[in-house]
Amino acid sequence: MNDALSLASTRPASQQDGSHPRPTMLREGWCSLDRTAGFAHDDDLVGLDAHWERDAAPFTRQIQLPFAPETEASGIDEKGFHPCVWYRLVLTQDDLAAAGHADGRRLLLHFGAVDHEAMVFVDGQLVGSHIGGQAAFSFDVTAALDPSVIEHVVVVRAFEDPLDIRLPRGKQDWMEEPHVIWYHRTTGIWRSVWLESVPPLHVTRLVWRTSIAAGTVTALVELNRRPAEPIALELAVSHDGAPLAATSTLVDDRVINVTMQLAGQNNGVNYEQLLWAPGHPVLLDAAAVVGDDEVTSYLGFREVGTTSHRMTLNHRPAVLRSVLEQGYWPSSHLTPPSLKAMRDEVQLILDLGFNSARIHQKVEDPRLLFWADRLGLTLWGESAAAYTFDSVAVKLLTDEWVDIVRQYEAHPSIIAWVPFNESWGVTHLADDEQQQAYTRGLSDLVRALDPTRPVVSNDGWEHTDSDLLTIHDYEWRGDVLANRYTEAGLDEMLHTSGPAGRAIAVGVDQGVDIPVILSEFGGVEFVTSPSADQTWGYSSAKDAADFENRVREIMDAVRAAPLLGGYCWTQLTDTLQEANGLCDERRVPKLPVEVLRELMGE
Repeated sequence: MNDALSLASTRPASQQDGSHPRPTMLREGWCSLDRTAGFAHDDDLVGLDAHWERDAAPFTRQIQLPFAPETEASGIDEKGFHPCVWYRLVLTQDDLAAAGHADGRRLLLHFGAVDHEAMVFVDGQLVGSHIGGQAAFSFDVTAALDPSVIEHVVVVRAFEDPLDIRLPRGKQDWMEEPHVIWYHRTTGIWRSVWLESVPPLHVTRLVWRTSIAAGTVTALVELNRRPAEPIALELAVSHDGAPLAATSTLVDDRVINVTMQLAGQNNGVNYEQLLWAPGHPVLLDAAAVVGDDEVTSYLGFREVGTTSHRMTLNHRPAVLRSVLEQGYWPSSHLTPPSLKAMRDEVQLILDLGFNSARIHQKVEDPRLLFWADRLGLTLWGESAAAYTFDSVAVKLLTDEWVDIVRQYEAHPSIIAWVPFNESWGVTHLADDEQQQAYTRGLSDLVRALDPTRPVVSNDGWEHTDSDLLTIHDYEWRGDVLANRYTEAGLDEMLHTSGPAGRAIAVGVDQGVDIPVILSEFGGVEFVTSPSADQTWGYSSAKDAADFENRVREIMDAVRAAPLLGGYCWTQLTDTLQEANGLCDERRVPKLPVEVLRELMGE
């Protein structure tokens, strides 16, 4: 056994290689199951009655995990309507050994995301079900392991009605062929599957909250069960191997909050050395030990806030230079094609001069967020939206958001939450009090789960209870933009309507003396890919010089607007029909990187 301080110092989670599917909470033993698996479509929904969980015969095809069957990377590459898919995966003794499994321990089976309903069987037994296509989930499968066999069989049934607009589907099309801004569906497993072996008593959630003024770190620790008797919990924080804080306390409950004072943070001159920010992404290493469970982690010592005109980071004004990140890839769709691609994506955004990205209509892979934490890129956390309003849609999205915030709160790169975008799923928000109550309620729920970040109740327009007043404006004429974002122009928009003809603020709870951020703009179409077909943008450039001039005209107007607290350019890359990226779908910049970097405002 190691104590927490030695773990934090000798196994620094901040220096991990980016392969672990849950980078904010590491154990030494784990095993990736991202490999080929048996696969079958079940268009007639016969699999349950025929007990496919106990029959290898239906699985006549192979799929490459973790890619969805609609993708080329999966090896299936069938994009039509297939609402139900099945997977069959064999667990070997080598897999269990790699996960660190042994007698007396518990075996956890983790799924990064399965869209939309999942049933999971192990050795013919149902071990659990999950609803929600964006959040991670796991099951303790120990009791289901058949002791009479050497190899164990995992079978997953996934179901998603491609026509159901109540599902939080984001930009996955409900039509057979992608149209306008929407793209191919993602069915079934689309994020990593992995094994982990843990002691009977173990940590299930670990989050670090920081106070710069107090110089403290508070650990939020959740255990899988209440200890049978009080047991010691050790916590520690270090930096570059040097201890910053350590404590031990007896715990007798499943949920524990422990606050530690960081050494040296009372020095008003030197305290900034440990702060996390773009350009200065210092990560502190941390660890928790309870019983036989040893967990390493990391944190960013930082605080996010707002003033009347600016977001603040570490109590200082922060102007966001952001880009809209769809996270869509030609061969693998919503799943990044490789571990390297995730690091490269973050580095590309930074190289182009941005300090922030708005993850749009999806929950991104935690490993990409690790690189944002590590390299210093701030992110807006968003999720997939539904397209209609009823009690089912409300429940599905609300349940998903609870899981998302709890799972992603540990990432210091996330600086805001965005539950709704452009009134998707709340079409009549301006006039419907029920829909207004929904957006206010979900925003407050997010604040209740995580009080450390601002919340945008409805990005772009019709804000009901936002901490940031965000506007979407695809005007391409610089003089028009410049006039809109004067004090008089903003005042007129706030009291009439915004660029899309929708009210910016609605309801009695929405104040306007908060940071104003142009959270979608630009969108200049410039086609550079020879395979591009039926593309569009909000305005169009005929060649590279025209593209540069159009982007410059828009950016000059935006940079000259002193009342704007930041901006988010649409978008990083082309995505199917949308050719308004700064890069094509292959991540090749449409202008030299140094030119784009100068244009984007650094």
